[in-house]
Formats: sequence, C-alpha cells, structure tokens
Amino acid sequence: MAVSGRWWWWWFAVLIMVVSLSEPALANPQTYQLAKGCSPYNTSDPPEDFVRKINATFAHLRNQFSRGNKSFATAEHIPIYAMAQCRNYLSKPDCVACFDAAVLVSRQCSIATGARVIFDGCFLRYEMNDFYNKITDEGNRQICGKRTAHNQDVFNTTAQQLLNELVLATPRIHGFFAAAKQEISGGGATAYAVAQCIETITQTGCMECLAIAYSNIQNCLPKSGSGRAVDVGCFLRYSNKHIFANNQTTNLAPFLGGGGRSGKKKAIIAGVAGGVGIILVLAALFLYQQSKKPKAARRGDILGATQLRGPENYGYKDLKTATKGFSEENKLGEGGFGDVYKGTLKNGDVVAVKKLVISSRAKADFDSEVRLITNVHHRNLIRLLGCSAKGEELLLVYEYMANASLDRYMYGDKRGMLNWKQRVDIIFGTARGLAYLHEQFHVCIIHRDIKSSNILLDDEFQPKIADFGLARLLPENQSHVSTKFAGTLGYTAPEYAIHGHLSEKVDIYSFGVVVLEILSGRRSSDMRVEPITEYLLEQAWKLYENEDCLGLVDKTLDPSEYNAEEVKRMLEIALVCTQSPPNLRPSMSEVVIMLSSDRPIFQNKPNRPSMISDFDQRVLTATDTSATTASSTSHATASFSGFSGR
Repeated sequence: MAVSGRWWWWWFAVLIMVVSLSEPALANPQTYQLAKGCSPYNTSDPPEDFVRKINATFAHLRNQFSRGNKSFATAEHIPIYAMAQCRNYLSKPDCVACFDAAVLVSRQCSIATGARVIFDGCFLRYEMNDFYNKITDEGNRQICGKRTAHNQDVFNTTAQQLLNELVLATPRIHGFFAAAKQEISGGGATAYAVAQCIETITQTGCMECLAIAYSNIQNCLPKSGSGRAVDVGCFLRYSNKHIFANNQTTNLAPFLGGGGRSGKKKAIIAGVAGGVGIILVLAALFLYQQSKKPKAARRGDILGATQLRGPENYGYKDLKTATKGFSEENKLGEGGFGDVYKGTLKNGDVVAVKKLVISSRAKADFDSEVRLITNVHHRNLIRLLGCSAKGEELLLVYEYMANASLDRYMYGDKRGMLNWKQRVDIIFGTARGLAYLHEQFHVCIIHRDIKSSNILLDDEFQPKIADFGLARLLPENQSHVSTKFAGTLGYTAPEYAIHGHLSEKVDIYSFGVVVLEILSGRRSSDMRVEPITEYLLEQAWKLYENEDCLGLVDKTLDPSEYNAEEVKRMLEIALVCTQSPPNLRPSMSEVVIMLSSDRPIFQNKPNRPSMISDFDQRVLTATDTSATTASSTSHATASFSGFSGR
C-alpha cells in the first residue's frame, strides 16, 4: 500500500505541474472546505486496480472541465461512479483548480469505496453504486459564518427574500443554477446568494432538495452575515460579501411568475419552501385524481413501456370475472385484512388481485401501496399494475408470481427445492431491490416488513420484494422517524421494536435475518430444541464465533455446491447487517458490493447485536397494547401478499 500511496501523490504532482504550464493565473477557485466524507468500507478489488480506475475516472472528469465549457461532469469506470460540479460563476481555470483540490482531499479516503468533498466553489463525489438520482442524505446540514452583517435585521429581510426567489426560480432554470444579488434598502450594502442543483436530478428533485437546504439555512440567518446549506443534490449560499463578479448574476424575473416581487408570488414561494411533505401530498392527490379518470386506451405491457405512467384503473366487474367471482379455487393466500386471488384478464394476462377487507387500516394500506409504488420500477420489486376502488371494495392488481413466496422454499411445503446458486441469487436480487428503495429512488422508502414471505419468486426464481402496505417515506432531512412498531417479530431491529426508531437500517437488519433463513432453512422465530434452545440469530452468532460456519447450512443442500469460505462470507454479510448499534450496519448499496466480491471483506469480526435470545419477549413487554396489536396485525397483513401459486 505504501507504493500505491506514493503513486497517488506522484500522479497528482504531475497533474498540478501540467496545470501550471497550461492554464493562466488563477483568480479565486473558492476551495474553502465545507465537508468531507469517506465510506467506512474499503474496496474488495486489488488496490492497484482500484487506484487505476479512480485515476481514470478523475482524468475523465477533469478533461470535461478543462476542454469543455461546462461546470458539471459525470464519469463511470464500473463499478466506480463519479460526479463533479463547479459553481457556474467560476472561470474555467478556477473550476479546474477547485476540482484538483477536491481530488487531493479525496485521496485521504485511501481505498474506501466512496468519498465526498464539498468546497465553496465545487464538489466531488464517487461511489461504487449509481447515486446520480439521489437528492439528499442524512449528512445534509448548514455551515454558518462567524461574522455578522451591518444592520443584521435589515440584512436578514433582504437575504431571506433573495433566498426565497432562488428556491423558486432555480429548478425552472436550465442547468439548475442561479446567482443573484440585492441591494439592502437604506443600508448602502448588498446581499448575495447562490443556488445550484446537480444536473442528473429532476426539476421536482431540485425543488425538494432546495426546500430542505432552505430550511437548514434558516438557522444561520438570524445572527450571521453568511451561511451555506450543503447536500448531495444541491447547494445554497448567502453572504453580505462578494461571492461572484457583478456580471455573473442571473435574471430571475422570467422564472418567478408575475414579473415581480408581488405578495402573491411571495405566498407561492412560501408554499414551495415549506418542504417535501407538501410536494408529496400534492403528488399523491394528483395520482389519485388521474386514476379516477377514464383511459382512452389500455396502457399495454408495462415492461415494454417507454414512458412510466400511473396505475391502470381496472373495473371491478372485470376483476371479479377474472377471478371467477373471487372463488376459493382461485385463492392464492389469505390474511387478516384480505385475500389474494389469481385472475386471468380478457387479454389473457394472469395477475394477482389483492382484495382488502374494509377497515380504516385497510384503507390506509390501500392508499399507502398505491401512492408509494405507482412509480417504483425495478426488476426486484413487485410491480403494481393497477387498482380498483368501487365503493367499499378496495382492490390492488399485481403481476402474478408463479413460484410462490420464498418462505415456502425455506421451511414450507417446498423446502429443499432451491440449490445453493439459486439461494445466492435470491439474496443478491433482494439486496438490489432494497438498495433501489433506499438510495436510488428519488425518495427513501423504508419497507418495514422485509421477511421471507414478502419475497416472491418469478419463473426463473428471481426475487421480487412485495407488500408495501407498511412502507414509510423517510423525510430527507431526518436520520430516522419515531413511530409505533409495525412489522413481524423475529425480523425487526431492536431499536425499532423497543424504541420506535425507524430508519432504512431497520430494513437492513431484516435483510440480514432473511439471509440467515436462506442459508439455514430455518424460520427466524422458531426455537431449536436440541441440543439447546435458541433462536436462529443467536445460533448463527455462536457458530460464527466458534468458527463453525458450515454448521448453519441447510442440511438439504448438496455439500458439493458450496465451500467453507463462501458460506463464511455470506454469513458475515448477514451478521454485519444485524449489528448494534444501527450505524454499524452497512448501506444496502455497500451490501451489494460485498455480495459482488469473492474476497474477504472484514478485517475484524462484526459486532454482536445488543439482544438476541429473549428478543420477542422483550419486545412484547417493552411496547404498549396498541403497538403489540400493530405487530400481530402486520403479521397477517404480510401473509396476504403472497401473490403466487398454491
């Protein structure tokens, strides 16, 4: 590693020398560092290969800045994805210099699988997964300056108005960038402000990100003459000093509506700056209204569609006919809130129809599933084809999964039918689906009920995550939300079951338990009688600590299909996902990387969870009656999502 380290510095020294010979004198690249972060996981690739890919990626980014007339660049040298952006007011030499400085800082992350550097003038990020759609993460924050402005109260009013206008106008501007200034009334001074979003997100994503940034930067305004709000998808800054040249301002008027700073426009701006919640509510209302409108023509095969649309509004009579009047012979599964039926539509398509029993909870589940997964499209997530809401009848229509749910192959009537490769593929596909929900969709979706019965298998035994009735959105400016427990005991993370702390780490914990079930063929909540009584997770940790990983493997598997190192690696991935505290668990994108590698991943053993053997009992005694009811209810809720053959 020492040789590789010297190589990095040599490479960068040569780069700086080339810059000094080929670029004019620099003015102000604005390299004041605002944030830096490194992934806690190192690459599983040989270090030399990783360094070569990183260098090639950086060179590609730099070439786009130095030879083109642009301030935004992306580059991929699989599995590395990278992005860099300069503030548009920087000159080309300043942009290149800012980027070079960011590269230098990123070298401090050594061979970590990801790095992020944010300066006043630019930012650089690379990861080993596609993050281009992401607009925010839990690291979003504000950085307030130490100086105060002359006549701070008057300055606050002017800066607030300027920021309001930028938040409204920037998402409407091509390139998602705006710089503006405003003279302070009667003060002889000026307020300056800048807003910018990355160019790979949508207009709505830019608006949502800036709404979060706007909320964060409010913490600076009352007492500081300068402030920044930084996030992965956007940047917002104000100051009472020059940030950019006078000729670099953007005319905001065409993008504000109404042609001026009217009271009506301010009301609109206030609504926009209110945050993500309003946007999501409006989006949900729009989708609901669209689903009520009659369709001129049938949508067709969604897998071949070139444009994503809302769910199809099926007729109740058509679905009743398709399921033979919701007959017993067509029933695929049943649960506390409704049943699932196999249906054959008039065009010959086979679907699964979930018929919800009428209750306030069922209505909430219906609205939740339609709202959340209408535009969630991934090969490892069950596809919602449409819905029907005639009076009190609530129906959801999904793609049909002929190979049943995973639990039937692990410890049900089809136990022993999956070989080792199929099990590994199911683990991998489930991880990809969760990574999409958590990190690649435009908002973070927490499933809340990941378990074997909610993983369905298609004709080729590829997994699809199902049942979004308990899913929740994680607000993009929060690391977790507090809520009553709703899930299935045995799969639920301790911090959520006991304290109600819900984050994407809860799904990651559940994923780890599912991996153990796939490896062992045991149900997570079943007690083992001989030789000692223990739950699956407890047994897995003891076997791992005793270096007897093969002792966990399902006895129905052929030993020639797997080896000890492969089993150990899969077990370690499962255990690292169940660590306590939750911040020790990897992200799902990092899990995907671990699963893609056949090299050792951990230098030290994972940390043991804080509670195992008496987990269920402690949950029941630590939660109140309503929470306990919710947990038992959710167990039934999950079971009626087995859209599969009997």
